[in-house]
Amino acid sequence: VLSLCCEACKKVIFHVPSELEADTLVGRVDLKECLQSAEFISSNDGNFKILEDGSVYTTSALSLSAEKKTFTILLKDIQEQVEKKIHVSLVEEEKKRTRHARDTVLKRTKRRWGPIPSVMIENSLGPFPLQIQQVQSDTAQNYTIYYSASGPGIDQDPKGLFYIERETGNIFATRAVDREQYPSFQIICFATTPDGYSPEVPLVHTIRIEDDNDNAPYFTQDLFEFCVPENSKPGVVVGKVIAEDRDEPYTLHTTLKYRIVSQNPPITPAFSLHGDTGVISVLLPQLDRELVPSYTLLVEVRDMAGQPFGLCTTGTVVVKIEDTNDNAPSFKQIQYETRVEENRVSVEILRVSVVDLDEPGSPGSGAVYEIIRGNDDQAFEITTDKNTNEGILCVVKGLDYESAKQRVLVIGVNNEAPYLLAPHSQQLSQSTCSVTVHVLDVDEGPVFKPCLLRLDVKECEDIGTAIGRYVAEDPETGNSEGIRYRIPPGQCNWINIDDKSGEVRTVKVLDRDIGEMRRGQCNITVLAIDRNGKTGTGTIQVCIVPGNKNFPRIAQTDYIMCRDREPICLTAQDDDEAPYSTPFVYRITDRNLASMWKINPQNDNSAYLSPKGDIPFGIYDIPVSVMDNGGKVGETTVRVNLCDCVTPTECDGRARQLSGGNVTLGLWGILAMILGSLLLLLILITICGCCGRGVMHRQVTDDCANHNLIISNTEAPGEEVMDHNIIPLQSTCDQGGYGVKTGDQQTFEVVKGRGHTLESVKGGGHQTLGSVKEGGGQAMMDTCRYSYSEWHNFTHPRLGEKVHLCRQDEEQKHSEDYLLSYNYEGKGSLAGSVGCCSDQHEEEALDFLDQLEPKFRTLAETCIKR
Repeated sequence: VLSLCCEACKKVIFHVPSELEADTLVGRVDLKECLQSAEFISSNDGNFKILEDGSVYTTSALSLSAEKKTFTILLKDIQEQVEKKIHVSLVEEEKKRTRHARDTVLKRTKRRWGPIPSVMIENSLGPFPLQIQQVQSDTAQNYTIYYSASGPGIDQDPKGLFYIERETGNIFATRAVDREQYPSFQIICFATTPDGYSPEVPLVHTIRIEDDNDNAPYFTQDLFEFCVPENSKPGVVVGKVIAEDRDEPYTLHTTLKYRIVSQNPPITPAFSLHGDTGVISVLLPQLDRELVPSYTLLVEVRDMAGQPFGLCTTGTVVVKIEDTNDNAPSFKQIQYETRVEENRVSVEILRVSVVDLDEPGSPGSGAVYEIIRGNDDQAFEITTDKNTNEGILCVVKGLDYESAKQRVLVIGVNNEAPYLLAPHSQQLSQSTCSVTVHVLDVDEGPVFKPCLLRLDVKECEDIGTAIGRYVAEDPETGNSEGIRYRIPPGQCNWINIDDKSGEVRTVKVLDRDIGEMRRGQCNITVLAIDRNGKTGTGTIQVCIVPGNKNFPRIAQTDYIMCRDREPICLTAQDDDEAPYSTPFVYRITDRNLASMWKINPQNDNSAYLSPKGDIPFGIYDIPVSVMDNGGKVGETTVRVNLCDCVTPTECDGRARQLSGGNVTLGLWGILAMILGSLLLLLILITICGCCGRGVMHRQVTDDCANHNLIISNTEAPGEEVMDHNIIPLQSTCDQGGYGVKTGDQQTFEVVKGRGHTLESVKGGGHQTLGSVKEGGGQAMMDTCRYSYSEWHNFTHPRLGEKVHLCRQDEEQKHSEDYLLSYNYEGKGSLAGSVGCCSDQHEEEALDFLDQLEPKFRTLAETCIKR
């Protein structure tokens, strides 16, 4: 809980007009007199605000409703826990005015309250106090005005630098000022009456310190270091020196000029310095690092634009010349000789050195050696010693004294960096030297030729099979006499070698399916020993070549073939690799079964098995031989169950077969035969009963059946039907049917029920559709109707005869084309089939006949004479 001690400090009275505008200065209160360190300043009236300097302003337009208005200013010091109050009273100025009572209206005639900014020279010599400005208010004509000021240089740091006279408003400086520390001051000036009224708004006055050239320029670095490649062209920028000046910017005091005072070594000037920017450039056309590796420059910077009376400072610049590869390396000697024993490898035989004027350790001096000639067999190699820059010549392949007693090499040298031709110089050729290598003769052991011999062995070869010969020669004599051979122990025991002849034979059956032989190869070291005990080594690489060791066999041997006799696909497998596997050749080895079954190839490893003809059902064990591409034959017995079924699941493994020429019928076959016999007996009884009821009293001309075969798929229009060609049938019932006779043929139509035909014919005349509709057809109708037995007895034998004749051609042979295909003749009529007309009862209307489609009307017009 913060507890503050609060007490009234003092009372202040301000004389103000009755009407106050917003942001109007009411007066100024000396807050420090009441509380020196006030951290919190506030007013209990929101219409007023108090600044830190004690100025009281209105926050909004205010009118004094009474002659007096009061409010309180609260001051708090949180640390010291002290609280002070200042009571402020506002009184109308007319009632409190004692001086110049005759003036009722304030008039401002001349403003001197806002002077121009003051200027004080930096480092002024006085005399002090030095007057620098005067401020006055024109209200001094009507009031007694006291002047005061606050701000930096007065009551803030640097305190006591300025002060203002209370009665005159003169501003004085008490001592000299450094512009670089305090370039300007802003103070607040006040004009008040003795009773505390402020007729003027506080004035913010600026005191500017005028610069004096009291600071010399200085370089930003104590030492500037730059690099430039040698042989750079004039004008190439090397670097830039930078200087600064603390004096006022954009004046002569900070206008700097640069120049080179001296150069070390004191030879022809190599660089130039831009006076305004400080940029250093190359001046000398030839900078040679080998002659002068670096330059030291003494540079000067001066203010006042370089005038002699300006202040100046000097600095140091070091310019290092970077090396470029403008000097080619050269051998110290042109010829070298050395010696080496034959068959020595990885041995250093010579060191060569070069001279290079470029900077040591740089890419421009690093030597790169190469053998230009004499190393076609790549027996020599030369490298660079990074520490000494020497070339190290080594033998990497054994030399043979018998082949060449000495070797002559030509070695060249270059640098790591590409060569850059210096100005005004000529291109140099590559430096080379020759090295003569003398080969010393040494008593050598036997040498195998070749040093690595590959021997291919087929799988499953017999033990002791000779697979090759591996011999060594004496380099001194060039023959193999007196050399013995042996295989050191601890290697794969696949082969042995004859100790005298070098003949290689197998010691076991090599099979790639056995554990250690799965890789298919093995490297075996062979020793050759001469008479002197010198040895030589060689290597035999034994590779197992896949052989034809496996028989092809058919994977699946049991099959079921149903009555559709779909061919069976036989697929063989062979564990051998190409070329001892596919393609396979299938063959049936049994002669009797080969006459009943056949095999047709499908692809390289499959074939189709199918019966040749209509062989009996049963189980067949068919021996099938399969021959692979290597000629190896494997025989497999394929069991085929030729079953009387639709799907293989119907066969439960029992035989549905024909054996010994007898057919074994199943349960369903016997049942089907019994049902067929019963159905046939029922049909015969029905026919006999119908035929005994009566005989049809119609006489129909027995025409040839083929005359009644009508081509019904013709698309041509019909012929005109004449009256005399249509005759009625002789019948006891007119509604039963009618016939049409054309030439020697006669057809008839039997009408079922009491329906109407399209034509009603009686006595050779015709009636149209309309006449039928109007009742003209009633004369033809009778209650008399043929019985079913009469119709059946008449049609059944004749239709049977016609069908029989249709199945024979002119030569009385079975005809295959008696079934005719009918062409599509368009969308059918919405009225349905014409046959439906015969099923209409008498009471049913025939109005639908007048709404038939145009296709039916065309048919009607063809058949009816209008």
